[in-house]
Amino acid sequence: MPALHTLVRNSIDYAGLFPPAGLGMAEAVANYGSYRSGPHAWALGRFVVPAARLEELEEAAAALLPRSPSAGGWRVAALLGADPAPELEAIGELNCRHAAEGAGALAVDVVEAKADSPELVERLLSAVPDYLQAYVEIPLGRDPAPLAAAAAARGGRLKVRTGGITADAFPSAADLVRFIRAATRAGVAFKATAGLHHPLRAEYRLTYEPGSACGTMFGFLNLFLGAAFVAAGLADGEAERLLEERDPAAIRFDAAAVEWRGRRLDEEALRAARERAIVSFGSCSFTEPIADLQSLGLL
Repeated sequence: MPALHTLVRNSIDYAGLFPPAGLGMAEAVANYGSYRSGPHAWALGRFVVPAARLEELEEAAAALLPRSPSAGGWRVAALLGADPAPELEAIGELNCRHAAEGAGALAVDVVEAKADSPELVERLLSAVPDYLQAYVEIPLGRDPAPLAAAAAARGGRLKVRTGGITADAFPSAADLVRFIRAATRAGVAFKATAGLHHPLRAEYRLTYEPGSACGTMFGFLNLFLGAAFVAAGLADGEAERLLEERDPAAIRFDAAAVEWRGRRLDEEALRAARERAIVSFGSCSFTEPIADLQSLGLL
């Protein structure tokens, strides 16, 4: 379904190193290499890694990296720590090493960090070199508009945390819509992370541990469609309904568009939303989102 592909293409940033999967570097790297050559590689985004572990990533991936420029290199999103200056320097050195080798087999082109005030957003983004796209994770507990404006002023993007491994880590639909609205008004694209392994909102296990508690999670289709419909003018109350949609029959894709309860967006609108609104989502599993799309008959 071309419309679904437009909505989901290159959207799943693989975060296998992080909970609840919490894989070792070797296993996560092997997984990512396998996904890149698999039938659903079109949906795969970047490999997500703490900047402090970039050297470990480089060593673990050495035997798997492409040797030809035509194969395309691994794109990496690096999470910055409390002192980003030495990490940004290390990122530059890594990128230069691989560019010098000719193939550009491994490249960090995205960095992510947290900031909870406009001043900290400005300070962070002013330190990031132009060749990196920065995402700033901001809190949802208060009006995000000032932080969105600060990110827009510096060419940054936003990041929103949509869950975690405890039930209280999940924001309300109203808070999430407020974030989407603020990002849309500021003209700032964003990514999401945590609690988005599944396409549709429902009750799921919070971790992979036996006997794990369950919680209500947002679906990545809900979120991506919510962002696309808000960008197209959907009111906040209806956007909340869309984020809370649980009925698979309410969302229908065809070759040219997607429809939700009588509202329709064509491929051009979906493409624009991916470029200007929601870019990707982090997931510690790549196979789970794909398998769920298959079980819904969408793939």
